[in-house]
Amino acid sequence: MAKISVKDIKELRESTGAGMMDCKKALKETEGDMEKAKEFLRKKGLAAAAKKSGRIAAEGTIQSYIHGNGKIGVMVEVNCETDFAAKTPDFTNFVEQLTLHIAATSPLYLEEKEISEKVIQKEKDIHTAQLKDQGKPEKIIGKIVEGKMNKWYSQVCLMNQEFSFNEDGSKDTIEDLAKNLTAKIGEKISVRRFVRWELGEGLEKRVYDIAKDVQDELGN
Repeated sequence: MAKISVKDIKELRESTGAGMMDCKKALKETEGDMEKAKEFLRKKGLAAAAKKSGRIAAEGTIQSYIHGNGKIGVMVEVNCETDFAAKTPDFTNFVEQLTLHIAATSPLYLEEKEISEKVIQKEKDIHTAQLKDQGKPEKIIGKIVEGKMNKWYSQVCLMNQEFSFNEDGSKDTIEDLAKNLTAKIGEKISVRRFVRWELGEGLEKRVYDIAKDVQDELGN
């Protein structure tokens, strides 16, 4: 059997819009033949999402979720093309699960393109410095940093994150789920924006020294 590389999977994903795991399966089924893999995905209806990527998704819903007796709050906007699709069980379930995922994972950005070059460069510089301190050869540092950055994106970007409630060993990301839903309901699904609040976030909390407070009250 032909060896399936990550590069091949990404290439197939970019050209078809299908999920990573679907692309991997298609390449395995076709022994690495890219054109046959594309045909495989089209027959399964999994490449349809790519054709819909240029459509305008202006309908949808804004969903909120409050967790832990008001300790964490999430609001997310997910768009589709028609009000009808926004009311389907598949769409509403996706949005509800998405709010739970955001509450659990605390993403900082929606997708990579939202991150400033300054922030990205700082992250790269940190990894580079650490690798140099570890004595890694210069010729491989760039490749290692690239891998670490991809891992970082998968942690801080919502669309890159692996879905928290995946079942049966699936590794689908939020982007994969959105594309799979697009193929299923026949309309472009777009996660437009989100916000996550945590009670007291960003505030300096007072640390109480009970013994000292008592002494102060007694005038000691």
